[in-house]
Parts: sequence; structure tokens; C-alpha cells
Amino acid sequence: MIAQRLQAYGRLMRLDRPIGTYLVLWPTLWALWIAGRGHPDGLILLVFVLGTFLMRSAGCVINDFADRKVDPHVKRTKARPLATGEVGAREALLLFALLALTAFLLVLLMNRLTIMLACGGVVIAAIYPFMKRYTHWPQVFLGVAFAWGMPMAFAAQTGTVPAGLWILFAANFCWVMAYDTIYAMVDRDDDLKIGVKSTAILFGRFDRLVIVLFQVAFIALMAVAGHWFGLGILYDLGLLVAALLLLYHQYRIRRRERDPCFRAFLHNNYVGMAIFIAIVLDFAIQGV
Repeated sequence: MIAQRLQAYGRLMRLDRPIGTYLVLWPTLWALWIAGRGHPDGLILLVFVLGTFLMRSAGCVINDFADRKVDPHVKRTKARPLATGEVGAREALLLFALLALTAFLLVLLMNRLTIMLACGGVVIAAIYPFMKRYTHWPQVFLGVAFAWGMPMAFAAQTGTVPAGLWILFAANFCWVMAYDTIYAMVDRDDDLKIGVKSTAILFGRFDRLVIVLFQVAFIALMAVAGHWFGLGILYDLGLLVAALLLLYHQYRIRRRERDPCFRAFLHNNYVGMAIFIAIVLDFAIQGV
């Protein structure tokens, strides 16, 4: 009985589907490596890796709490623990509070600026899941939430939030807008039936065009940020690899079919990974 309950909590936290953690973690690692000039502080790195896992898990819990009456009507989400009744609403709220509190206790090891930014991040993470009821732009709130680790990383590593950081922030925001619109394409038919809003619905037949515009903006802004922070040829090669991967995603979503769109969304993990490897290698070469 206890084992089954723990398994349900694990699925509620998406322990079996870590893609969301990766998509938050990669940009945070980009920022940590750039802020630390290739040598981020070990404690800060540990806090941010654990904090990313905890806050992404908390975000999944509060998202499913918000969607507990909607998920049973969506093919992709109807087996979630809150949708099936395996976990109650009160349990979900308690789990969310525990995860968020644990993450906040970790942040208390950081400086004051980082703690202040963390408070804002918790608010953004908590309100995002409810936005799809009121606006076709819930992806905007997710973009801010997923990019929020970047200013926190700079604040923790350097004690400041430099102007160039916001170029990275804007780039990550555009990336989230692109891949989460692809993700929303998976559920578009179900969302139309039940009245849930998304950019995939808003953009309609122009969805692929808008996605590619966000993808181009993402790569362009990452290139500007790389120049700003003094990154070199290996970083540029990493961006080229990322651009080719994004082009592949456009190929996968060309027919707007559910499964290929979902696989294209998952494949964004490799975009983040390619850029991170490029940043690490570029700073390693600079240090030789």
C-alpha cells in the first residue's frame, strides 16, 4: 500500500518523465558556466541541480492540481494520479508545499539577491498552470518560469544580474515558446473540445511559421549572448548543431500529427545538451 502510494507520488512529480527537468536544467547550467567563466562554484552547482529537480517536480504537482478536472478528458493525461483519483487534491497541495519549501531551504544557502529572485520564481511557477483557463498565452508564463533559473544562477555566482544575462533570458524564453507550442499541438484537438487555451490554438494554421520564428530568434539571441560574454568558435559550432536539430523538429511536425509532435518536443533535450557541451568546451579551450 505504501509502495503504491509512493509510486503515485513519483508519477505526480514526473519522476518517470524527466524531460521537463532537463529543459529547465540546461539553460541554468549555461548561465552557471558563463557566470563562472567555466568554473562554477561546486556548492552553487549542487544547489541549483537539486533545486531545479525539486521546483520542476513542484511545478508538475501544482499543474496537475490545476488540471485535475480537465486531465480525465485528454488522451495524453487521463492516467495521471490526480485524474484517476489515486492521489487526492489535499495530498497534492501538501506535496507541492513540501517540494517548494525544500527547494527554498536550499536557496537559503545562497546570497540575498538569489533568495529574492527565488521568491519571485515560486510565484511564477505557482500561477502558470492556471493561465490556460484565461489566456491563449500560457506559454509566456512557462517561458518566464523555465528561464528564471538563469538570473538566479548569475546572482548566486557573481552577486549581480548583468545586462547580458537578459539576452540569454530572452533567448531561452523564445526557445520555450517554440517547444511548448509544439507540445501544445499534441493536445490541440482535446483542448479545443474542453475549452483549454494555448498558443497552438491561437496560431492555428500559422503554428509552424510562428514556431520557426521563435526558433530563429532563439539561435540569433544565443549568438549575440555568446559574443557579449566572449565565447568563441566552439560555442558557435554548438549553436549550429542546435539550429540543425531545430530544423529537424520542423520536419517532424510538418503534418501536425500527435506522436511526431510529441517526439519533436522531447528531442529539445538534445538542443540544450548541445549548447551546454559547446559552452563547457569553449571555456576549457580558453583556459588552456
